[in-house]
Amino acid sequence: MNGKQEMGTIIFVNNRMCVECISFCTKMCHNVRKRTGRKEIDNMNEIYDKVKECYKQVNKMTEFKPQIALVLGSGLGDYAEKIKIETVIDYHEIKGFPVSTVQGHKGRFVLGYVEDIPVMIMEGRVHYYEGYSMSDVVLPIRLMKMMGAEILFLTNASGGIHRGFEAGDFMMITDQIASFVPSPLIGPNIEEFGERFPDMSHIYDEELQEVIRKSADHLQIDLKEGTYIQLPGPNFESPAEIRMCKAIGADAVGMSTACEAIAANHMGMKICGISCIANPAAGISKKPLTHEEVQQSADRAAPKFQKLVTECICRMGKSLKK
Repeated sequence: MNGKQEMGTIIFVNNRMCVECISFCTKMCHNVRKRTGRKEIDNMNEIYDKVKECYKQVNKMTEFKPQIALVLGSGLGDYAEKIKIETVIDYHEIKGFPVSTVQGHKGRFVLGYVEDIPVMIMEGRVHYYEGYSMSDVVLPIRLMKMMGAEILFLTNASGGIHRGFEAGDFMMITDQIASFVPSPLIGPNIEEFGERFPDMSHIYDEELQEVIRKSADHLQIDLKEGTYIQLPGPNFESPAEIRMCKAIGADAVGMSTACEAIAANHMGMKICGISCIANPAAGISKKPLTHEEVQQSADRAAPKFQKLVTECICRMGKSLKK
């Protein structure tokens, strides 16, 4: 191809793009990047504005200020009904708030007191596998922080990977693996929430871990400890995936929690977590896994789990008063 030849709006001279066209293409690429960057920033502003708007709505419904935010997993579904309730807010009452679609998750906030400790309880979390964006999955965590909660207490039901775990055991989460789900911090940083690169060396607060140990010892409850891994779900894991999880250091597996801890850590909350081992994971258990089995196992462990959570909250509340 010799001489001058037009290809669309770009002109080639002796197989080379002319200087004017190179300049034009460079400007076009810059403008595309600029528009894309602007769109990402707008999206992050929308995320912050959405949390702020939810906060304003809840603030109009109640002036309650929690110290501890508690997320109830399977097996703790009716725990909130046993506290001194001040206010109940259904997720549907908050415009734009994500609503849980999982059976057994009520989908409401319960605000009240565990003894004299003000708590905000999330009855029914939302999951990434339900089709929500990760920013919506962690929106409740960010909202509870805005409401005043200093501590995030995470609970869940999980599959046991560690060979020493049995159904009904309680595992205090000492660390986590969240590499298989998107980080809620992806995109331009929301400075109002926290810094761009938050440290993750001690996601689960060591002082709160000691509180949990002492609480379990006081109640004579056998407490396991280990690393929790979050996979996206909603399908249960294959035996090969469980072998992979074990190889990289996981002791229990589930479909929630780790992303919530990342968002809370970003906002400077103190975090602790307890996982109820509902069943041995695939390949360890010879039986097919079902959600019903997980729920039934968690329900059987519920009375002991509730006692442990109450004892922990009371001790944590006392530490906050010091």
